[in-house]
Amino acid sequence: MIKIPGAIRSGFIKTEMINQLITLSLKNRYIVLLIALSLFAWGVYAVKENPIDAIPDLSDNQVIVFTEWEGRSPQIMEDQVTYPLVSNLQGIPKVRSIRATSMFGMSFVYIVFDDKADVYWARSRVLERLNYAQRLLPAGITPTLGPDGTGVGHILWYTLDAKGIDLGEQRALQDWYVKLGLQTVAGVSEVASFGGFEKQYQVTIDPHKLNYYNIPLSQVLKAVKSNNNDVGGRKFEMNGTGYIVRGLGYIKSLTDVENIPVGVINTVPVKIKDVATVQMGGDERLGIFDQNGEGEAVGGIVVMRYGENADKVIHAVKDKMNDIQKGLPAGVSFKIAYDRSELIENAVKSVKHTLIEEMITVSIIVILFLFSWRSALSIIIQIPITIATSFILLNAFGISSNIMSLTGIALAIGVIVDNGIVMVENSHRNLSIAQQKEVS
Repeated sequence: MIKIPGAIRSGFIKTEMINQLITLSLKNRYIVLLIALSLFAWGVYAVKENPIDAIPDLSDNQVIVFTEWEGRSPQIMEDQVTYPLVSNLQGIPKVRSIRATSMFGMSFVYIVFDDKADVYWARSRVLERLNYAQRLLPAGITPTLGPDGTGVGHILWYTLDAKGIDLGEQRALQDWYVKLGLQTVAGVSEVASFGGFEKQYQVTIDPHKLNYYNIPLSQVLKAVKSNNNDVGGRKFEMNGTGYIVRGLGYIKSLTDVENIPVGVINTVPVKIKDVATVQMGGDERLGIFDQNGEGEAVGGIVVMRYGENADKVIHAVKDKMNDIQKGLPAGVSFKIAYDRSELIENAVKSVKHTLIEEMITVSIIVILFLFSWRSALSIIIQIPITIATSFILLNAFGISSNIMSLTGIALAIGVIVDNGIVMVENSHRNLSIAQQKEVS
């Protein structure tokens, strides 16, 4: 009795299975063609649905909690804000780690979840805990969630080309018109403004005048707050007509601020202008935004949501910019500072060129060496079907079309072509040997 080693036995079994598979395919060639066409059609649909981006998103699945408390030192922020938040955010399901940073007037808490956790489920769990943690924070301090975007979500930077308009007006235009319009675009998580001056009424109090009139600083602050507000009354009817009573008190000019009363001396009201100087100025800045060394600029950063198609969102933002442009003042236009769609489109074009070059090269080689256009056609057909099928798998595993994945597909085209050439050449050799045996 001859014993056959297990490796050789398994090799025979695999060879027999391959032979049966080839025989079955040849006998049912129309079914095989139908399956191939179905895979190709499904793959084309998968290509359209697959999100396109320039780089793969390898950032953590995290939720950011931001808290602001102006004028407080990092140590106070750590003790009274950061520590209570971190302590109460512990124990949330699927949390991998929690990191925190305290700085002057600001606190950041980063809750990192498992990669499989849904980001919006995670944000809702964090909000539930924040409702309880709110009671442990100082009065008037409200933590907020960061945008539902990732570290690679900055897909478009733009500036306003507004010659002759001061930086304060540009920033107001950005914050109250442009930003609000772009945030309505589907797939946009946030539009972060940068540059310029945020307008504000500035009241510079003279302490000597406060002492002269014997008016405490808290009374001035209370007067300014209480005199910048509309108040509601009630509705009453007179002669069959209804009247709504309300008080108009919002500040509209510097004069309104200057005329706010803060005290009375001998029946003579003391106004803000008697104890302070009022002016329109910009909020304190920690830096400036300079573009190409040509001076300061005002603009915004468009942040994309999780899992969105970057190329699609960018084009939607550009279309929205064209609509917003119609309402901008004369001479004001958008200037794109960073556009990721250029890199995305170049990556897609590279794969297309590689695909076309491979198909042409394979056709020439097969026709020259085998003198068979049918063999060349069979190899060429394999390329688009295989690539389309690969996008089905990309969608199944949640992988976007980016430089990494598209480069892998471009490299795989060479393997597909090599396999096709080897199989076709082997088929021609076996057919030639069979013909020679028949002749002899």
